[in-house]
Amino acid sequence: MDIVKTHRVHGGTLSYARHDSAATGTAMAFSVFVPPGDGPFPVAIWLSGLTCTEDNFTTKAGAYEAAARLGLIVVAPDTSPRGEGVADDEAYDLGQGAGFYVDATEAPWSPHFCMETYVVRDLVEMIDAELPTNGRRAIFGHSMGGHGALTLALNHPHLFTSVSAFAPIASPTRCPWGEKALGAYLGSNPDRWARHDAALLIEAGAGHGQYDDILIDQGDADPFLADQLKPELLTAAADLAGQKLTLRLQPGYDHSYFFMASFIDDHLAFHAKRLHASVES
Repeated sequence: MDIVKTHRVHGGTLSYARHDSAATGTAMAFSVFVPPGDGPFPVAIWLSGLTCTEDNFTTKAGAYEAAARLGLIVVAPDTSPRGEGVADDEAYDLGQGAGFYVDATEAPWSPHFCMETYVVRDLVEMIDAELPTNGRRAIFGHSMGGHGALTLALNHPHLFTSVSAFAPIASPTRCPWGEKALGAYLGSNPDRWARHDAALLIEAGAGHGQYDDILIDQGDADPFLADQLKPELLTAAADLAGQKLTLRLQPGYDHSYFFMASFIDDHLAFHAKRLHASVES
């Protein structure tokens, strides 16, 4: 882990860092906040949305006062591999900045766009090796990152104690963003897309028994609500599967970081309650 720069924040330390990823074949950037004290601490991994880097959450979410108070390490990685020789697209919703947290199987994406393995293997291993963690993890995110948080938690329940999301892409097999990205990264056969669709995973019982609740916040003034996000598909799937899922439709809020900054403390408290309880038990 190479530290690029550090800042003192709410008594803790915020660092921008890089490390080499075998999954992506590139260096990957991330930010990490370590709260005051000696630790060890549980970890909350944040996954950002389309066009974002490791900097968007870090500078806009206002998460670190609560993280310091609750004793949480917070790690926010970049949303895709980048650099010379890494494939890209002119559109904002494909390529660099739009990794969708899947392992691509199709050219030209497959050599580097392995974001699922990056998060659940390379990033987790780096966190456990380099940071004062107790091995307990939560995962949460926004939009594309909310999709990633849900699907990674549901596909890898042994890695995470809790999961939440802001305005997630609930069912990428049934929206334009997801159809475009999954088709490009995984090929045209939609049967290969299902394990990257949170609504379908919940309906099939993935993660059942691991998560006592899944917290979703969604603004009702979000311009992407009806066509791209479709949170009602999550609640319908949870009802069918008997999975508790709390969807909070927040009046007047949009898709921006103003929305996330307004409710980030709730999500950190949600995770802290479960992470600290798992340690105590």
